[in-house]
Amino acid sequence: MLIERLTKLALLGSSWVLYLLLVLSVISIATMVERWLYFARRSGDLEAQRPRLVARLDAADLDGLEEVLAADRSLQGRVAREALRWLHGGPEAMADAVDAELSRIRAELERGVNLLGTLGNNAPFIGLFGTVLGVIIAFHSLGESGGDAGAMGGVMGGIAEALVATGVGLFVALPAVVAYNLIQRRIGQIEADAAALVKLISAYAKSDARILERARARSAGAARRRPEPAPVEDDAAEEEATAVAVASEAKG
Repeated sequence: MLIERLTKLALLGSSWVLYLLLVLSVISIATMVERWLYFARRSGDLEAQRPRLVARLDAADLDGLEEVLAADRSLQGRVAREALRWLHGGPEAMADAVDAELSRIRAELERGVNLLGTLGNNAPFIGLFGTVLGVIIAFHSLGESGGDAGAMGGVMGGIAEALVATGVGLFVALPAVVAYNLIQRRIGQIEADAAALVKLISAYAKSDARILERARARSAGAARRRPEPAPVEDDAAEEEATAVAVASEAKG
């Protein structure tokens, strides 16, 4: 009974699988384009800026170093600028700042990556499912024809059409897998470059006492320029003072 019901469900057709794969292919392409634009807009050439960075570090010019990093639009420069804010706390504070910033932007870096990985792993199975449905329909037609040799051509044609679903599934999966691997490689490169840049700054900070002194002086100056927080009024104390004043007036 259950098999008959499942057979009737399978005989509804497999064309919907192709439409599903078409929708998934559009989503996959859109995700790949979005990721390409994201990394293209945040790409820079810190290696070309390395001589300027080293010159600023040799001179212990933290303001100039920050300007060089700010002029670079790469994610590595963004992480390095965040680490530079914590230079006054020493290399350990910078390392913690790098880990925190990388954790914060990881969601940006990995947006859409899981989708591509899922499509790459499962699109062939979706296509295979469509093929199975097509083969079921073809053999069901053969059974209804009573083994007529003239119907064999139609059955073979139905099986050939069913195999198209497997081909479409592979067509959707292969670009998604390639894009997934490229994005993962790009993320790893960004993290490694950011860590290497911060380690360079940390090495200079350990070897040149002027860098730490100037970083601490900058931090102290920023703290002095920061406006004092407005005093928080104690509502209970104010109400009590008001009540005392009213009571004094009543006695007078």
